[in-house]
Amino acid sequence: MKKALFATFLFVFLVLNSSFLQNAMAGSSFCDSKCGVRCSKAGVKDRCLKYCGICCKECKCVPSGTYGNKHECPCYRDMKNSKGNPKCP
Repeated sequence: MKKALFATFLFVFLVLNSSFLQNAMAGSSFCDSKCGVRCSKAGVKDRCLKYCGICCKECKCVPSGTYGNKHECPCYRDMKNSKGNPKCP
């Protein structure tokens, strides 16, 4: 009985773990590709990619183009840093 319960628990754990990893990886590749486009003309590309990635993970969207169009993603537009300035590039 204990072996069956343990096997069931292990199976459920593995199924849930694999689906979580797939979702996490899908989200990061989405953000990486969108932020790559968004930051392609940035002067300080590594900083742009860092903050764009943070905003993308939080908001699940990135505005199109390299500048502007923030109306397409209100969450991205409305995120502010500690000084009250826009956080997302």
